[in-house]
Amino acid sequence: MTNTQSGGARPSELPAWQELAQLAASIADVPSIELTKQRHTNPASTIDVAGLHIDFSKQRINDSIATTLVLLAQQSGLADAIDAQFRGDHINNSENRAVLHSALRAPKNKRPASVADSIENEQQRLLEFAESVRSTQLRGFTGKAFTDVVHIGIGGSHLGPELVYRALGPGDGPSVHFVANVDGAALAELLPKLDPERTLVTIVSKSFTTAETKANADSMRSWFIERTGRPDAIASHFCAVSTNLDAIDEFGLDRNRVFTMWDWVGGRYSVWSSVGLPIALALGREGFLSFLNGAHAMDDHFCHADWSENAPVQMALSSIWNTNFLGATSLAVLPYDRRLALLPDFLQQLDMESNGKRVHRDGSDVTINTATVLWGGEETNGQHAFHQQLHQGTQSFSADFLAVIEPDHPRQEHHNALLANCLAQSQAMLLGRETDEAHRRVPGSRATTTILLAALTPYTMGALLALYEQKVFCQGVIWQINSFDQWGVELGKQLAEPILAALVDDSSKTNTGDAQDPSTQALLAQIEQKRNHHE
Repeated sequence: MTNTQSGGARPSELPAWQELAQLAASIADVPSIELTKQRHTNPASTIDVAGLHIDFSKQRINDSIATTLVLLAQQSGLADAIDAQFRGDHINNSENRAVLHSALRAPKNKRPASVADSIENEQQRLLEFAESVRSTQLRGFTGKAFTDVVHIGIGGSHLGPELVYRALGPGDGPSVHFVANVDGAALAELLPKLDPERTLVTIVSKSFTTAETKANADSMRSWFIERTGRPDAIASHFCAVSTNLDAIDEFGLDRNRVFTMWDWVGGRYSVWSSVGLPIALALGREGFLSFLNGAHAMDDHFCHADWSENAPVQMALSSIWNTNFLGATSLAVLPYDRRLALLPDFLQQLDMESNGKRVHRDGSDVTINTATVLWGGEETNGQHAFHQQLHQGTQSFSADFLAVIEPDHPRQEHHNALLANCLAQSQAMLLGRETDEAHRRVPGSRATTTILLAALTPYTMGALLALYEQKVFCQGVIWQINSFDQWGVELGKQLAEPILAALVDDSSKTNTGDAQDPSTQALLAQIEQKRNHHE
């Protein structure tokens, strides 16, 4: 890292940052349409890469702002940071780890030598396993082929695989069911529909101790044994992605069906690894490799394209401009394709868990805004739910519109209407509406980016996710924060343990309950009272 990244000038002290503050004031009263007219002939306002067309022309940016934003990236040490990421330096400084998820999607000869062979071996094991299930060569203990897979994980072990599976699957593989939340309703609804002799269970937890995952895995194990009477058959119907081999042995799994997770792969960046088993089951070897290739194409573009025409860099700079200079407090992700309905959920974790930080890399306090609140929903449903707030509300926001040019169905008239709504909504946010009737006025001048996928394929899906991953990385570099830890998540987990003890163990209720704050004590008492009333 450069001196800037290890304790030098803070972001707001950089000359480019200070110049951007002045430029923001200079365009405060300029309608976005005027800025768009100035930029729409500039090739840098649109970027085409890996089957994606990314249009920045509706951002509230002119050429002077665009040039100064690139200067900010330079002064922030972004070039050195990119090199450090792909070289395998320990850029996750609070955990002293490398960040090498990009190596998982790179050709073997382009991976750091220290991880090239281990990635290749594990990837081949995964694909061979997936193909054996798909071909029905691998079967359950009674000789029946697997028709259903239950994928158990949470957070990054769940969001990425389910997003890609819903977008591109199920293909010609088995049906995959995703169980994440500790809420028992999910299993209560799912289990009656499954035949244990035809069900394969995948458990994804690096530590094999994640509370929600362990609870669901234990319940699946109990269900299987109760239905089959064969605890010895667990090894034939369960597999895992984990590093805790002792826990794996205790659970009864076959180590040949356990895939590894390296410490240089964070959960929210793990879809490219063996965590992506549901994707391999749905798409097969070639589909999964195409997914990786699309992501690598975006990485290659990220490493080599000039920053004025670099999609992840421009995505990051636009977001920083909106967040830190134009006052946007949220980012709405609006996919106009039902196959991408889960994209906002995935990006919530990627963006907010990565960059929702309040200290710099050196531990000093951050004095600027970092990650915004990211949210969104499937369109055009959202138009009839929350777009009123976007068009006439008082909160500042930015938005990403996403659409796919070619549908996956024959109803072209529906798809034309979908695309028309996508373009019209972004146009309305640009233009607004002036009228003498105050309640009909729409201010417009909202900052938006539109991403068009030529078609939704494994390749373009991989490119899209890598685009957002590297965007988040660039933001973290410029804000001088560590995008690859998540210590804030740990607090709630720790506090849940004594509360759980108070809920399930009568002998601990007094000691544990009394140790809580007054509000939590009162809530525990209310739960106990209602439970006693129903007994």
